[in-house]
Amino acid sequence: MLKRFSALLPLCILCLVSCQSKSSSLDKAEADKKPATEASASSPVTKLATGPVDKAAVMARKQVPIVCYHQIRDWKATDSKNAKDYIVQVAAFKEHIKMLADSGYHTILPDQLYNYLTTGAPLPKKPVMLTFDDTDLDQYTIAAPEMKKYGFKGVFFVMTVSIGRPNYMTADMIKKLSDDGNVISSHTWDHHRVDKYSHNSNLVIKGLNGKITNRPVDDWVTQIDKPTKKLEEITGKKIQYFAYPFGIWKKPVLPELDKRGFKMAFQLADKRDPDYPLLTVRRILDSGYWSTKTFGNSVRNSF
Repeated sequence: MLKRFSALLPLCILCLVSCQSKSSSLDKAEADKKPATEASASSPVTKLATGPVDKAAVMARKQVPIVCYHQIRDWKATDSKNAKDYIVQVAAFKEHIKMLADSGYHTILPDQLYNYLTTGAPLPKKPVMLTFDDTDLDQYTIAAPEMKKYGFKGVFFVMTVSIGRPNYMTADMIKKLSDDGNVISSHTWDHHRVDKYSHNSNLVIKGLNGKITNRPVDDWVTQIDKPTKKLEEITGKKIQYFAYPFGIWKKPVLPELDKRGFKMAFQLADKRDPDYPLLTVRRILDSGYWSTKTFGNSVRNSF
């Protein structure tokens, strides 16, 4: 019996090695089949570049397409003609996102853009950034799931006064977006224009007895500092990016944002400031009136 077993031993070892090799090949094949979203979830976080910034070099680099969204819902009879420009209907949004995926675009996030602009760090082929302003609920219920289908990530500029209000995101939703790999960024407390801020404003308060009193406030603390701290408490992450309400800015506000440590601030389509190119990064609106073809042309040609 022992002699017979000894004769079979090499065959058993050969079978074992073969099975292990086959199992390894199958494991690799299964890993290759996993969607890109699973692979990206374990990818390392982008390390933000440090050191002095060459402003001329930032201005000279080719701009990356950055798209701005607000509401994503179907139009209502009460929507004005102007409002419809900021409301991309659900079917159109889905078509636009699919077009980006089918055309080979890859979404990037602000840390990647910052590194590219300041150091020339490489970006994926055909990069695009998708940004969402104002904390609207449909950005969580419609936009985020649709982007996830294609492994896309976005940047959500949150107006903190709206958190938890009807038709707006809750703190838990904002945290979920952040945990899923999207970036949460600042969009002020209640959407007041940045160029109107003062360190010595008066808050008019009317009491129950009808008496009116004035209380001095610092707009920069109310609109920027406190919302930034709140978002950091919600996400557990440092808030380093900002979007101007209405896309409006003026040069005197730029040193204030710089002093607060924002790495980049996003406007709309105005010219960049050569002294503060990272605080005047351009975006375009995906208009509610645009067809998929018009949207695609705008992404390709606006930057």
